[in-house]
Amino acid sequence: MHVRLAADARILWSLLRGAAREGSHAQRLQAFYGPQARGYDAFRERLLHGRCELIQRLPARRGSRVVELGGGTGRNLEFFGPRIHRFASVEVVDLCPALLAVAAQRADRLADGGRRNVRVIEADVSDYRPAHAPDCVYFSYALTMIPDWRCAVDNAMAMMAPGGTLGVVDFHLPANGGWSNRLWKAWFGHDAVRLSGEHLPYLQERLEPVHCEQLRGSVPFLPGLRVPYYLFIGRKPATPGY
Repeated sequence: MHVRLAADARILWSLLRGAAREGSHAQRLQAFYGPQARGYDAFRERLLHGRCELIQRLPARRGSRVVELGGGTGRNLEFFGPRIHRFASVEVVDLCPALLAVAAQRADRLADGGRRNVRVIEADVSDYRPAHAPDCVYFSYALTMIPDWRCAVDNAMAMMAPGGTLGVVDFHLPANGGWSNRLWKAWFGHDAVRLSGEHLPYLQERLEPVHCEQLRGSVPFLPGLRVPYYLFIGRKPATPGY
């Protein structure tokens, strides 16, 4: 109990200090998340809602190639359960070395009888391309962290084969959010999390929607307040031009 409280205190201090405003995007991520890396998952488990639901809905089957863009610590790998061992490959891509170090340890634990189908890759998700076109790509609370999120979505679309699936779960600003949109935009903006009401319309424009929900979830240490988030799954059209 005391260990968890101490870890929470360190992360809360990082959140109160806010994200760095100088340096490259990679440098800012490392400066902000480096001190939080070890306690990142335990704290965010109470904040990042809908991740398990997204993973369970992704149509990744035996032999699939799966890519998570902005995968951080690789926590989402565990939501796949035993089926992860049946995938041809899984790639976790992120810019932050501190978070990827945790992801690499997780990938080691997930190795199945010596078979390692999970790779951890340090790269910019806006231009990274895997060697083989993935069947399924997803972002989990990553788009709001990416300065040019449209570029990241476009890159995800470009790397997938026609008919591939893109999944996203993230915070957002709903059209009917009213005054609370201003609160959440300012609150998260302090830590360089850029909430937007434009994600869903863009995703719905670029992909054939398969599933879409707008929900609200609890926030640690802020009882009574519920932050808006969305869960979206879409299919890349089987037409040229993508």
